[in-house]
Amino acid sequence: MSSSVQLFRDQKYHELKRQCIQQRRLFEDPEFPASDESLFYQSAPPRKVEWKRPKDLCEDPHLFVNGISSHDLHQGTLGNCWFVAACSCLALRETLWQQVIPDFNEQEWDPKNPEKYAGIFRFRFWCFGEWTEVVVDDLLPTMDEKLIYCHSNVKNEFWSALLEKAYAKLAGSYEALDGGSAADAIVDFTGAVAESIDLVQGKYGEIISEQMKLFEDLLKVHKRGGLISCSITASSGSTNEVETEMGLVVGHAYSVTAIRKLRLGERLIFSFKAEKLFMIRLRNPWGKREWNGAWSDNSEEWKKVSKSESKSLGLTLENDGEFWMTFEDWCKNFTDVDICRIVNTSYFSIHKTWEKKMMHGAWAKNSEPLLNRSGGCFDNNETFLQNPQVGILTEDKVLVSLQQEDRRKYKKEGKGDSIPIGFEIFKVEDNRNYRLHKLTVQERVATSLYINTRTVFLKRILKKGRYILIPTTYHPGIVTKFILRLFTDVPSKLRELKADKPEMTCWSLLCGYPRRVTQIKIHSAEDSRKYTNRTYNQYPYVLIKCENQNMRSPVQHDTNNAIFDTQVIFYRKNIDSPIIVQVWNSNVLCDQFLGQAVLAASPSDPREEQTLQLRGRGSREAEEVPGHITVKVFSSDDLLEL
Repeated sequence: MSSSVQLFRDQKYHELKRQCIQQRRLFEDPEFPASDESLFYQSAPPRKVEWKRPKDLCEDPHLFVNGISSHDLHQGTLGNCWFVAACSCLALRETLWQQVIPDFNEQEWDPKNPEKYAGIFRFRFWCFGEWTEVVVDDLLPTMDEKLIYCHSNVKNEFWSALLEKAYAKLAGSYEALDGGSAADAIVDFTGAVAESIDLVQGKYGEIISEQMKLFEDLLKVHKRGGLISCSITASSGSTNEVETEMGLVVGHAYSVTAIRKLRLGERLIFSFKAEKLFMIRLRNPWGKREWNGAWSDNSEEWKKVSKSESKSLGLTLENDGEFWMTFEDWCKNFTDVDICRIVNTSYFSIHKTWEKKMMHGAWAKNSEPLLNRSGGCFDNNETFLQNPQVGILTEDKVLVSLQQEDRRKYKKEGKGDSIPIGFEIFKVEDNRNYRLHKLTVQERVATSLYINTRTVFLKRILKKGRYILIPTTYHPGIVTKFILRLFTDVPSKLRELKADKPEMTCWSLLCGYPRRVTQIKIHSAEDSRKYTNRTYNQYPYVLIKCENQNMRSPVQHDTNNAIFDTQVIFYRKNIDSPIIVQVWNSNVLCDQFLGQAVLAASPSDPREEQTLQLRGRGSREAEEVPGHITVKVFSSDDLLEL
């Protein structure tokens, strides 16, 4: 077994199986016994549940019958349509389900060697950043000789029932699976990155341009192995699992099994006024009750499509729970979609490769403000910066996924609901290595949704620079764990900032310890020289010098009035030594000095934005040169203020 796979409850599959075969007995799992405590945590069964093995329910049991298919599953009496929808999605991707059901051939029943069967199975789930192997026995809950929960439409196929049992064990009980999110289950099956989109709020049913963008995004996700599910949220006052006039079920998770552009003849009205119709295929986990609008199984529209095209679409005219609809109708009838992206991190791929970083963290409460790590959202002015702070270097596209620990295991204690979480991203000083204590020159560049889902996702394009990402619970004082995953175009050097200020060491006694902290933001620089050559191009940058440190801004192109918005921070040992801000013009052969400003940067200096005259080299009283620089300076002798 790979060392990267954790063992749930430290149960070793091969060892347990070997013991059972040697002792000629079938495995009974002491960690998830065949009793009511594994079924329920608060309610009781309406009548007695009997636990039976597959061999007691049919003559020729198998894990798979004729392979694995999204049509294999039916929900049963548990309200976990979201889990069944996730399984339907999983069944579409061979490489993914083979991760969840490892060595499936070895686990399959072998009629020729019945003595090798031990009634033990194993499944793997991506739990909070690690692949975790869960072992179960094959005792399944039944009533009247029938499986009461997830089951196959083929009586002797058991992969879905056994997978559900392993997932229930992970959650603490079968009842803990009653109500959930298909996206969460897909993430647990695959390690994918989940994104939830509100189709109503985004007005995807109304704005055609947004509809087309979403279609192309979903098509790309589907082609690259991602998994998608959708649902209709019940409006206030209405109930779940009510059927709409169009045959769709409210509060019910559907799996997306195909996305296609369908070529049509000239007689049809084209969706999006294009030559192709944008189509999506869904599956109801109940295995019945389908959409009855345009392009439903028996609708007139299909008569306009050739038999070969129908065959390539996999069109069936049975009430099997699977149906096609136009993407426009889908956007108008569904309210929510969960997109689970399999983010490509392989360098040996024809598709875009992302740099991935992941860290485990925690929101922890402490009465000492410097040690508290549960400060709540941005609205909590006094405590917000007491959250974990994560430093990153990046540019261009960024995908961020913040995931809290799975709280289903706490349902028995009445604490099974996800906590509202989210995060903020700030552009900070280019050389910041310590925690933020006060927001001054930093720029708030991104805010996620704050929502009580297990995962919060954000896509952004960020300018090149250093950022601090602050994951938070919505309310302060909440204690729980999280994982943060970051996907970037370039290596992000992600790390949690834990130190509040430079460390005091033995060397500090010899070399000195900082006495003052200074933040500087260079907003802009203007060169007011009159050039006779109108084609003369300026490529200015600023150089900020403090003691033995030099920080340089990016070069601005072809301008005499450059906007920099460059931020730096210095921990200063010699407070009498000024900070020098120089403006240079970048040239191929030799850079040209344009002027400088000398800053005392003392705590008493004004903290408002100020425009300073550029001067020649030397002291603060050196000769003036044409041009100005606009800066903001903050200084404090308390190293924990900024």
